[in-house]
Amino acid sequence: MNSFENMNVVEETYVGYSTIKFPLQQETFKIIGACMEVHNQLGRGFTEVVYKDALEHEFQLQNIPFSREKSYQIIYKEIILPHNYRADFVVFENIIVEIKATKDVIDSHFKQTINYLAASKNPIGLIINFGEDKLTFKRVIL
Repeated sequence: MNSFENMNVVEETYVGYSTIKFPLQQETFKIIGACMEVHNQLGRGFTEVVYKDALEHEFQLQNIPFSREKSYQIIYKEIILPHNYRADFVVFENIIVEIKATKDVIDSHFKQTINYLAASKNPIGLIINFGEDKLTFKRVIL
């Protein structure tokens, strides 16, 4: 059993989720669609930064609002720590998108995304992996 199985992690596999259980459904589908287009064009084998560059262009083409490398402060016991967290993308103002180009999405990717959601106060994170034959994606909900 993986340690992330007890986290609130949901894998999207079909359309028609309840918007109560899965908020921002339409927005996440648009993001995933843009990622699929990038993967269809580039395939696997590139580094993360190449996919980020292509996805930035695809978001622009599809008029999907985003910020790239958005910085969030980390607060510890009422002080702001000197190092920040930088989200790969923040899309539609409140969805964290983390880009991976690895063989598998592993526990540490989920833990990282949970921490990013807590720091950003955003409700949803998407882990997008371009490193497999087919695009894989996971939704993480706080």
